[in-house]
Amino acid sequence: MSTPIVETKEISELSTLAIININELVTMDSKFGIPRIGVQMNELGIIHNGAVVIHEDAIQFVGTMDEFDQRYSISEFPMIINGDNRLVTPGFIDPHTHIIFDGSREKELEMKLGGMSYLDILKSGGGILNTVRATRNASISKLVENGHDILDRMLEYGTTTIETKSGYGLTAEDEIKSLKTIKILDKEHPIDIISTFLGAHAVPPEYAGKSDKYVDLIISDMLPLIQEQNLAQFCDVFCEKGIFSVEQSRKLLLAADQFGLDIQIHIDEIEDTNGAALAAELGAIQTGHLLKSNDSGLKAMAEKQVVATLLPGTPFCLMLKDYAPARKMIDFGLPIAIATDLNPNCWTESMQMILALSCYEMKMSPAEALTAATINAAYALRRHNDIGSIEMGKQADIVMFDVPTHKFLPYQFGVNHVLKVIKKGEIVVDFE
Repeated sequence: MSTPIVETKEISELSTLAIININELVTMDSKFGIPRIGVQMNELGIIHNGAVVIHEDAIQFVGTMDEFDQRYSISEFPMIINGDNRLVTPGFIDPHTHIIFDGSREKELEMKLGGMSYLDILKSGGGILNTVRATRNASISKLVENGHDILDRMLEYGTTTIETKSGYGLTAEDEIKSLKTIKILDKEHPIDIISTFLGAHAVPPEYAGKSDKYVDLIISDMLPLIQEQNLAQFCDVFCEKGIFSVEQSRKLLLAADQFGLDIQIHIDEIEDTNGAALAAELGAIQTGHLLKSNDSGLKAMAEKQVVATLLPGTPFCLMLKDYAPARKMIDFGLPIAIATDLNPNCWTESMQMILALSCYEMKMSPAEALTAATINAAYALRRHNDIGSIEMGKQADIVMFDVPTHKFLPYQFGVNHVLKVIKKGEIVVDFE
C-alpha cells in the first residue's frame, strides 16, 4: 500500500469494468431531486447487492445483481471488482478549497491556544498575509509541485473533483500566476479542478487603509485579464467585518458578473454582516461559512436556491464554539453542501473527516452529510449533470470503501476507509 495512486497510463487499455456484489451502492439517483433539500437529503438511492458497469469514462449500467446477471456475462469483462461487504458511492466533490499556496502556518496553532482570534492574527501580520508573502515569492513550478502533493492526498481520501481559488497573491501578477497554476494542475492531475478568482481574499499590506482603492484595482486591472485569458469560472470575495464590506463586495461581484464570471461569496464567518441577504440579492451560486448568518438572510437564500457550503473544519481549527446551524438551514429548505476549506489555516485533505464533523458538530445525519459531499456539492459547482451521482451516462467517478454501509463513514473517523478510487472509468487509487 506504499504506492496507492495508480498511473493511469498503466491501465488505459481497460475500457470496460464491472463492480459486482456491492453490499450498499449509494447512487444519489436524481429522481430524489437536484439539489436535495429538506427531507430529500436523506434519500440516497441505495441499491443492496448492486452492480455498476463502466465503459470507457462513463457509467453504462446501474442496478441489482439479478438485473446484471440477466444482461451480462462476467466473462466478457477485462476487469471485475468485488464489492462484497463494501460501500460504493459517487466520488467526493470538494466545492470550496484554497490549495494554491506556499509555506505553512503551524506556529499559529500556539497563537490560537493563547487566545488570539482569527482577526487578531491577521492584524498582527499573520494569517492570510503570512501566506501571501510566501506565495508571492514562489514560482509557478513550486506552486504546481505543492498542488500535486495536496491533490494526491485528496484523491487517496476519495475526492475526485474540487473547486479551488486564487487569493494568496493579491497583485495582478500573482493572482494570474495562481490561476495559471490551477490550469496546469487541472491538465496534469486526475482530479477535475474548477477555478475561482479570489483577489478579494484580504487587503494586501500595500493597500492597508485603502481597501476601496484595492477593490477598484481588482475591477480595473485583474478582472479584464482573467476574462481575456479565460482563467476562472467563479469570482469570490471574503465579505467580513474588517476585510471587505457588503458594499465593496456588491460592487466587485456585480463587476465580475459583467466580465462573465459566476458569483460566490465567503459570508458571515466571524460576524453577521448580512452577507446571506447579499448572496440572495446577487443570485450567488454558492456561499461559504455562514456561521453567523441571520434567519431572514438564510430564508432569502433558500428562496433563490443559493447553496450554503458549510465548512466545519474551519471552526474546528479556529477553536470556535459555534458551527454553522445546519439543522436550521435544512429546515429552511436551503441546499447544503460541505467542503474541507483546505488552506494553511485549516489543512485537511480528507472529506471523510468533514463528514464526521458535519455529523458530530453540525448534527447532520450520515445520509445528509454524504448528500452534501456528492450531488449537492456537484450542484454548487454547476456540474450536477455530469458528476455527483452514479447514474447511466454520467462520468464514472466512483469510490469503493472498505466499510459495509454509509453510516460507518463518519462513525469511525480519523482513518482512511478508501479501498479504490475510479476516475473517469479508470482505477487511479488502489489500496488492495
